[in-house]
Amino acid sequence: MFKKILIANRGEIACRVAATARRMGIRTVAVYSDADAHAKHVWACDEAVHMGGSAPKDSYLRWERILQAAQDTGAQAVHPGYGFLSENEDFAKACAAAGLVFIGPPASAILAMGLKAESKRLMEAAGVPLVPGYHGADQDPALLQREADRIGYPALIKASAGGGGKGMRVVETSEDFAAALASCQREAINSFGSDAVLIEKYVQRPRHIEIQVFGDTQGNCVYLFERDCSVQRRHQKVLEEAPAPGMTEALRAQMGAAAVAAAKAVNYVGAGTVEFIVEQTAYDQPESMKFFFMEMNTRLQVEHPVTEAITGLDLVEWQLRVARGEPLPLRQDQLRIQGHAIEARICAENPDNLFLPATGTLQVYRKPPATSFERGTVRVDDGVREGDTISPFYDSMVAKLIVHGDTREQALARLDAALAQIHIVGLNTNVQFLRHVVRSPSFAQAQLDTALIQREAAVLFDQDPVGLSAAVAAAVAHACVAEQAQAGSDPFSQRDGWQSHGTTRRRWQLLRGEQTVSAVLTHGRDGLRLQIDEGPDLSLRWQADGAGLWVVYAERLHSTVDWQGEVAHVFTPRGATRVSVLDPLAHAGETAAAGGRLTAPMPGKVVSFSVKAGDSVKAGQALAVMEAMKMEHTLNAPHDGVVAELLFAPGDQVNDGDALLKLQAC
Repeated sequence: MFKKILIANRGEIACRVAATARRMGIRTVAVYSDADAHAKHVWACDEAVHMGGSAPKDSYLRWERILQAAQDTGAQAVHPGYGFLSENEDFAKACAAAGLVFIGPPASAILAMGLKAESKRLMEAAGVPLVPGYHGADQDPALLQREADRIGYPALIKASAGGGGKGMRVVETSEDFAAALASCQREAINSFGSDAVLIEKYVQRPRHIEIQVFGDTQGNCVYLFERDCSVQRRHQKVLEEAPAPGMTEALRAQMGAAAVAAAKAVNYVGAGTVEFIVEQTAYDQPESMKFFFMEMNTRLQVEHPVTEAITGLDLVEWQLRVARGEPLPLRQDQLRIQGHAIEARICAENPDNLFLPATGTLQVYRKPPATSFERGTVRVDDGVREGDTISPFYDSMVAKLIVHGDTREQALARLDAALAQIHIVGLNTNVQFLRHVVRSPSFAQAQLDTALIQREAAVLFDQDPVGLSAAVAAAVAHACVAEQAQAGSDPFSQRDGWQSHGTTRRRWQLLRGEQTVSAVLTHGRDGLRLQIDEGPDLSLRWQADGAGLWVVYAERLHSTVDWQGEVAHVFTPRGATRVSVLDPLAHAGETAAAGGRLTAPMPGKVVSFSVKAGDSVKAGQALAVMEAMKMEHTLNAPHDGVVAELLFAPGDQVNDGDALLKLQAC
């Protein structure tokens, strides 16, 4: 076995690979950028080498520097993780030329499967079912338009060298095709260095089901069953589970055989995933499902832990053994599915604002108690710690939460309970959104397709699981407890409302979202009473239990609060919310001086403006396009008006909150 490997990646996957290597007695070398100088993965490895600047092109994509680091530290092999260089055939070749083992498939397999159009032709020859479409080399826009018209709408434009949902657009009508193609090609060349695309039929009511395959250097290949990755936003996965709900043994065997055929067609070695799009006539008719080859990812997938959970295997260990030349540890007939596993991707983003990525510091980062590989437990894979910063340079994923149960229902219950135990303060995340998805009728009943989030929008977005009265009561109770703790034993510093006779009232001004709330806390001889706005005047009580407060006000609810300045981040078993406890004196004289400007929602680069100074615009009209976290984001006019001034030019870097242009109301 290898004595030392270099991990050419960052974040949770670098930590994940390091954990298995350590268990196997293999020493590890980390690489890091300026932004990651103190990152968790640096400390998870035995050695670390600085690569360069924060942007990936200045650090994690500098493969000549990475190879030099491997040679300088005496590493025998390089594990690329996923993303970055994991599917770069030139890097795989360079590893071999430098005398290093690339822990992944042969460069020829990466090349064959890396270009979607070429892989489609290979799969057709191998007898793997394909979605109707155009996969040709001629990229003339007029030809692409004609092919889309021939296939019919809705049609799907996909970057030929793409992945991760980038460079992908669904087009509903022929009139929309040209604009969608231009946007798709811009994003594709930004992310992959190629603007080549393919056109496919957009399958109705589709499920995204993928098969984990593994090959060795002796020609053996097996499939480790399937994962359902249908729950997606912006063509990127949100929840993944194994096995796929409703999967029949016959269909599993057919898809597994097709996946193995796909892998053998390119002499595949190591871990890979063959992704299929599955068309279904009805949710409760699995026998009606038809599958089509979509693409093959020639690397370890983000969602590999759910396969590990149902098989009891360590796929990184398999990667290392196969890369060393060992045969596969098990034959196909020795593999078994045990129970059900679900993975939730915890991301820094705002689901209620089109899933815009968020940046910031993890001022509070608490996780459920977890183990690494045992079934029936909770597992958390992450590459961050409390106090770390989520920067704009890399993917927005904070962590992966994986649960396992004997049944899907048990796994769902464990997932919801574990999500409730994740407390993050300092930036927006999708934790509460994930809880809404898990509880939604479609997901709970396994009525799955890639449109689930849009279909369930009414119960997924802008939800208030805590309730106004419970949120305000919790914020007031925790504020009182904090004040009492700060005052200590000095009776003259206490703000408990005590006086020798009568009652006292304390007025609170709070802000919840955009809603201003007033509350009156009355201190009387019979205890505390709280009135919120014009609501009823009810008794307020609380009791500490070491993990938070049991607050009783109209109902009994357990809560914990983490303070960020005036903002109370309230966490309860049924959800989380924020309440700002305002000090009027501290905000005296503040004005809305920034009105009339459109601001960058995050750090990034200005791609283009679709207006110029003096143009009249309508509410909702697209004004500018930004690129951040490898995705394009369109800024629209909030109201009718006239463009007074453009404050940046295409190509300029902007910070979070920078005004991009001034818009005067009509």
